[in-house]
Amino acid sequence: MAHATVSETVFFLDRDSRIGLQAQIRETIVSAVLAGRIQPAAQLPSTRKLASYLNISRITVTLAYQELASQGYVEAASRSAWRVAGNPPISLPEPTVLEPGAGSIDWQAKLSPSFIVAKQMRKPLDWRRYPYPFLYGQMDTSLFDLAAWRDCARRALGRDDFELMAGDFAAADDVQLVSYICSRTLPSRGIRANPDEILVTVGAQNALWIVTQLLLRRGAHAVCENPCHPDMSASLRLSGAEVTAVDVDKDGLPPEALPAKVDAVFVTPSHHSPTGATMPVDRRAALLSAAASKDFIIVEDDYEFEMSFLAPPSPALKAFDRDGRVLYIGSFSKSLFPGLRLGYLVAPAPVIREARALRALMLRHPPGHLQRTAAYFLALGHHDAVIHRMRGEYHRRHIVMADALQRGGFTIAGSSAFGGTSFWIEGPEGLDADLLMNELRQDGVLIESGSPFFPDGDGPCRFFRMGYSSIPRARIVEGVVRTAARVSRLLAS
Repeated sequence: MAHATVSETVFFLDRDSRIGLQAQIRETIVSAVLAGRIQPAAQLPSTRKLASYLNISRITVTLAYQELASQGYVEAASRSAWRVAGNPPISLPEPTVLEPGAGSIDWQAKLSPSFIVAKQMRKPLDWRRYPYPFLYGQMDTSLFDLAAWRDCARRALGRDDFELMAGDFAAADDVQLVSYICSRTLPSRGIRANPDEILVTVGAQNALWIVTQLLLRRGAHAVCENPCHPDMSASLRLSGAEVTAVDVDKDGLPPEALPAKVDAVFVTPSHHSPTGATMPVDRRAALLSAAASKDFIIVEDDYEFEMSFLAPPSPALKAFDRDGRVLYIGSFSKSLFPGLRLGYLVAPAPVIREARALRALMLRHPPGHLQRTAAYFLALGHHDAVIHRMRGEYHRRHIVMADALQRGGFTIAGSSAFGGTSFWIEGPEGLDADLLMNELRQDGVLIESGSPFFPDGDGPCRFFRMGYSSIPRARIVEGVVRTAARVSRLLAS
C-alpha cells in the first residue's frame, strides 16, 4: 500500500522569529501530525529537497528530523529517507464538538465581586519595536548574563536537584534560595531573619496580596501613599477595608498625617513608588513610634535599592524595627528580570505560618526549578556581577537623561537620592498625561501616564513617568526632544 507524501510547500520559516530554524521545522511537523493534517507513515521530503526549498543548510533539516525521531514522531525509512512514524505519540482523543446552546449566562451577575478596580497601566507587549521606550520596569537584555543563567538552569536540572524538584514541595520553599536570602540579601538591607521567617512568593505583588488578606477585613482601616502603585491601592480596596491615601512629600509619607484609627500602613520608604523619594531616618523613627502607640502594622515594599549609583542606599525600615511590627516585602524581579516573578515576605514566624497556608491554597509554591536556578545564580556571584554592570550603565543613562530633561524644560517632581531607573515628571498646567502618552506613540515614544497612581484623582493628570532601564543611552536625548515637542503641540491645541 502506497503512503501519502508530504509536500515541502507545507513548510514555512519565519526568519525574523526568535524561534530557531530547527525548532520551526519540528513545530510544523508535530502540529500537523497532532492536528491530523499529516497521516501516520506519510513520506517526508528528503533532507536535500527540503533544505533546497527553504534555502537553509541540509544539516539543519537532518538535525530536526533526528530530534523528531528521538521523540517518536518520525522514523527513518532508509538511510536518506524519512517518514512520519506509524504510531506517533498522539495522546489526545478525537474531540467531540458540541453545537452552542441557545441560552446565555449573565456573567456580570455570576461574578462577585469585580476585581477590575484599578486603572490599568498600559504597557504594549511589543514595546521593543518602538525606538524610544521610556518604560519603567522593563530591562535591557544586553546587561543580563544569559549564558550564566542558562548554566544555572542546567545545574538545577542535575539529577540530585531534579529528584528534589520533581517531588511535591507541599508548602515548603527551596532551601538554598531561602538560605541565600537569610545570609546575603537581607543583611545587605540591615535585616536579620531566620528561615522560618521567610516565605518565597511569585513576585512582590503576590506577597502584598497575601499580607493584605491576612491583615485586613471589612471594617479595618488601612493607609497607603498618594500617589502609589495602582496594584497596591486596588488590593487594599478589594480587602473591604476603609482606605485612606495620605499625600507624600519630598520625604515620603508624613507620619503626622496618619488618621486616628489605623490597622495597617503600606509604604515604600526607601524608594517611593512612583516619585522615588527616600524617607529620612528621623521620619522612619517617627513612623515606628506611631505604629507602637497606635498599635498598627507596617508593610514595607522595598524595591530597586540595588540601583544605588548616586549614594549608598539607606537601610530598610525593617532594619530599625525592634518590635516585629514591620512586614517586609522584597523582590528579585527588579534586579534580575521582570518576567522572573520571584519575591519574598519577611515576617515573624507565626505570620509566615499563616501566609504559607494561604499561599498553599492559591498556588502551593513557586516553581521549584525557577527557585533553584535563581539560588545558583545568586550563590555563584552572577547576581552581584549583573547588578554591578547595571549600576554603571544606569548611572550613565541617568546623567544623560537628567541633562536632556533640564534642557527640555521639564520639571522633575521626584527622583531617588541614591539612583533608581526613572524620573517622575510634573507636566505643565493643563496637560493631560493620558493624552500625551497616546499621542507620543505616533512619535515612536513610550512613556507612562501618572493617572493610575492617583486612585482618587479627578480630571486630567499632568504627572508622568519616564524610565531609562529599557532605552539605549544613545536614544535618550532624541526621545526627550520628541516628548517636549509633543507637549508643546498639545498645550498649543
